[in-house]
Amino acid sequence: MHGSTSADGLAGVEHLVDRHPSVSPERLIAQLRPPPTFADVSFGTYRPDPAEPSQAAALVACQDFCRQAQERRAGRRKLFGKRAVLPGVGIYLDGGFGVGKTHLLASAYYQLPGSGPGVPEHPKAFATFGELTQLAGVFGFTECIELLADYTAVCIDEFELDDPGNTTLISRLLSSLVERGVSVAATSNTLPEQLGQGRFAAQDFLREINTLASIFTTVRIEGPDYRHRGLPPAPQPPSDDEVVARATNVAGATLDDFDSLCAHLATMHPSRYPTLIDGVTAVFLTGVHGVDDQNVALRLVSLTDRLYDAGVPVVASGAKLDTIFSDEMLAGGYRKKYLRAISRLLALTAAATQTRGS
Repeated sequence: MHGSTSADGLAGVEHLVDRHPSVSPERLIAQLRPPPTFADVSFGTYRPDPAEPSQAAALVACQDFCRQAQERRAGRRKLFGKRAVLPGVGIYLDGGFGVGKTHLLASAYYQLPGSGPGVPEHPKAFATFGELTQLAGVFGFTECIELLADYTAVCIDEFELDDPGNTTLISRLLSSLVERGVSVAATSNTLPEQLGQGRFAAQDFLREINTLASIFTTVRIEGPDYRHRGLPPAPQPPSDDEVVARATNVAGATLDDFDSLCAHLATMHPSRYPTLIDGVTAVFLTGVHGVDDQNVALRLVSLTDRLYDAGVPVVASGAKLDTIFSDEMLAGGYRKKYLRAISRLLALTAAATQTRGS
């Protein structure tokens, strides 16, 4: 074990490995909204880079999507006052890491009218791709369609197709929802017609992938990763003892041995990770090292996404966090996932450095 002596059993500090969260269907529905990191964003707070005109164009396209989504949800008036259902529209924000895709997606969610006091009809949903597939798994395919059929829009962050089953499931789900007047907005680092490339035999599922691609109008967003603007390279990690000492001085922090945490993540579905880190103010890890098991790596990606969504800083000893995924992994089909995770981990370690004195 790497660093297990210093991280395990320390009095007064919580450990993620001691948490065993469960997620009820009600919780799954309740969390269909943007994560805390994006709770206060809007189209007005999006700042397009003047050097990247595609960013300003994407802002306009998202605003237009919101207008069309509301028009489609309202339907077309027919004789005798009835309304005909109009199929939903789709927008697909494609771009690199940190160009503001999730900011725009969350802004679209908030721009759309939804459920709440005085707004009783046509809610909207915001979910990661994993949360959407989990929702279908918990409720069942038909029930999931009925659950979302009256929504104005479903916003899907980090759209990805990792296996043939999910390809078919999400293709059928979104096609059915669009037919019922639900509009779909999505972000990804992969163009729709390239989804699944390098991950499974995409040609065997070309029909499903093409169906998905036909739903969306693709909007490409260019630009550098804003998370790294002005940031130095990954810092030299602190020692195990320093991580332990810092963890004991941060209220609400957790402290875990890296290997122990990786093993714990394998005991639960990634849909439980948001509940796993509920109330955590910072995550401290000892003994971080490179991983060679892709299943372990993908769980770390999922946890990183949830930590980033919640704005939870990370402090880790051992290997630098931008080296935990091997060159072979970074050259494989999940390359973009791993690069996104590295980008977010660096941002979270920088956040930990900035808040060190608090």
